Amino acid sequence: MHDLVIRGGTVVDGTGAAPRKADVAVDGDRIAAVGTDVGEGRREIDAAGQLVLPGWVDIHTHYDGQVTWDTHLTPSGWNGVTTVVMGNCGVGFAPVRPGQQDFLIQLMEGVEDIPGTALAEGISWEWESFGEYLDAVEKMPRAIDVGAQVPHGAVRAYVMGERGAKNEKASSEEIEEMASLVKDALQAGALGFSTSRTILHRAKDGELVPGTRAGEDEVLGIGRMLGEVGHGVFQVASDLTPEGDELQWMKQLSRETGRPVSFACLQNGLDPEQWRRLLAACEEDAAEGGRLTPQVAQRPAGLLLGFESTIHPFIFYSEYQKLASLPIAERRVQLADPAVRARILENPPDDSSYAGVIAMVAKGYEIMFPLGDPPDYEPGPEKSIAAIAKREGRHPREVIYDVMLERGGQGIVYLPLLGYSQGNLDAIREMMVHPQAVFGLSDGGAHCGLICDASMPTYLLTHWARDRSRGERIPLEDLVEAQTRRTAECYGMKDRGVVAPGMKADLNVVDFDALHIHAPEMVHDLPASGRRLIQKVDGYRYTICSGEIIYEDGEPTGRLPGSLIRGPQAAPAA
Repeated sequence: MHDLVIRGGTVVDGTGAAPRKADVAVDGDRIAAVGTDVGEGRREIDAAGQLVLPGWVDIHTHYDGQVTWDTHLTPSGWNGVTTVVMGNCGVGFAPVRPGQQDFLIQLMEGVEDIPGTALAEGISWEWESFGEYLDAVEKMPRAIDVGAQVPHGAVRAYVMGERGAKNEKASSEEIEEMASLVKDALQAGALGFSTSRTILHRAKDGELVPGTRAGEDEVLGIGRMLGEVGHGVFQVASDLTPEGDELQWMKQLSRETGRPVSFACLQNGLDPEQWRRLLAACEEDAAEGGRLTPQVAQRPAGLLLGFESTIHPFIFYSEYQKLASLPIAERRVQLADPAVRARILENPPDDSSYAGVIAMVAKGYEIMFPLGDPPDYEPGPEKSIAAIAKREGRHPREVIYDVMLERGGQGIVYLPLLGYSQGNLDAIREMMVHPQAVFGLSDGGAHCGLICDASMPTYLLTHWARDRSRGERIPLEDLVEAQTRRTAECYGMKDRGVVAPGMKADLNVVDFDALHIHAPEMVHDLPASGRRLIQKVDGYRYTICSGEIIYEDGEPTGRLPGSLIRGPQAAPAA
């Protein structure tokens, strides 16, 4: 008699094999059998007509603070994710010297747009070293599994203090001390090391993330610890400028250590074909024994602009500023008043000096779209704000205002910044199907006021496998393998991501036809009433972690079988 049997579902097992009808039996936290005659279970789930998948493994999240207060790590948990890796992009909360906590909070707040007040109230700071941070995370019950990387920003600040925070050059002795801290963290169970080398990542005070301008001697000196310890991923968020120099040191590190060096690979609007060169560089590196790994997104990196977002097109309008400090409910009433609307629209600021992202937010009408409900992440050019305004004989700002007034003032304008240069997702699709690519960049837990991409694993099923109409789809079995076995194995977690005997019993039972992603909405449920965008989903009948049902029809069951992942996890014995 098994603990649990999932009966009669269509199993997409995570290996890339074609879907097949099979039963899945679970004993304890392991899959006991997969087949047509697995025996009876103490509890049985009728999965006829539904998909049975491995739990999603999301390797690019920022739950470093939220993990200390949220047992379910939403919204990832709502999306069938059973394993997350945090500590990406060089930001996190350990190691930390006494008195440095506020610095790390404002660093995370600036880079990842997580309310500093929520972090200050929610984090208890029971640690100094990275190992002590892992101990604190391990003590807290949770629904899903978490793994952590040691962040460059925290390590540099710990060793170099103010000099490290200001990106001054590290001495050889300081590099050696940082490398020693990273080695200790890896031995304590860190799954890797992360760094940021992009000028877009800045602390709340405007300073670049510590390590952004680190020299090759520093990144190589620290990165070699992964080879010495024998596990871990070196994760990089880089502008790739100069492109050749950045690729060269990453290739060198990967070949020296034998460890994956994973960098964010996105379509850059200023150089729309760069991604092709990056994929070619990964192929060349692989041919020479390297493990340079492009981490790709499954939909554009875009901003969600609404009246409650961190920034939006009317944020600099003087008449809007008069309302900005009002309570949310009162502000919504005022914004819906035709007289208020007229005053705001008739008094635009001088935007002639705007540049970069600010200019696109203020007047990038050709690449702005109503997101809609259900949200459309691949809209055609005829759906742009500019096109709507032209058809209706209105100024684009009027169209934007009215879109943002929808849904009781929670309407959203979508601004895809990266990955949409041709006005479709063909480039993203080509990156997704590349044999060396790994899925990531969901940023679960981060960018609370502008981005909500933790639903990307679900988007694989709704858009790429089922609904896409503006180009080729991707076979279901390929998508599942990419977001389960391949993401897990990238980080050395060989015990999960496949529906097979002996593997960890992390599973999803999904009503494929009913699967639906709702429009994002702003809520204030973080500590200190901090705000965040969330996105609900329908269609997950059951989510199972370590053999226990943690969600049933989208509702938490109260079971908390999740654990901290320390280091690589061995595959089960044959």
